[in-house]
Amino acid sequence: MTTNTDSALLLDKAAQELLFTEARTANTFSQEPVPDETLRAIWELAQWAPTALNTNPLRVHYLRTEEAKSRLVPHMAEGNRAKTASAPVVAVLAADTDFHEHIPHLVPFRPEAREYFAADEKMRTDAAHFNSALQAGYFLLAVRAAGLAAGPMGGFDREGVDREFFPEGRLRSLLVVNIGKPGENPWFDRLPRLAYDDVVTLA
Repeated sequence: MTTNTDSALLLDKAAQELLFTEARTANTFSQEPVPDETLRAIWELAQWAPTALNTNPLRVHYLRTEEAKSRLVPHMAEGNRAKTASAPVVAVLAADTDFHEHIPHLVPFRPEAREYFAADEKMRTDAAHFNSALQAGYFLLAVRAAGLAAGPMGGFDREGVDREFFPEGRLRSLLVVNIGKPGENPWFDRLPRLAYDDVVTLA
């Protein structure tokens, strides 16, 4: 059973469609460029994602030139290569495993947390990946808020991408996101989602 929940949400119908119900992952892209100002605006919206202790470990590497994208495409799974090559911009989202260096600035009331994370590499790496994943979800919504399609992909050789773009070892790739206006025949048929009663329990 479905019910009309629009009245329970503060977002108007147009915003709900832009960000959620009508947003799709594009498989082809037009060649309309994405301006640098739009890329900045996407981040300036996405930066407000929640992270533990405000640590903000996500890093965004935008690939805009054909030369830059050609370095990435060989590391993509075969089924992702053509659409990645055709996207006007591709974002490589990565976790900064040395995020703790910024804690005195980001958490001025807890500067000692820098040493806490510095002392435990595994805890720091786990925290970097978890909190970057939270930020990545907000990044996708920010791309949609700019009126663009966001195509997130996990099908790529992470070690290869890290060697190519982050050889110093500090950043670890998490997600590759194609960004742009949809091209010709961009969508697969909409697939179903699990219903509220299939997912949610109340206690």
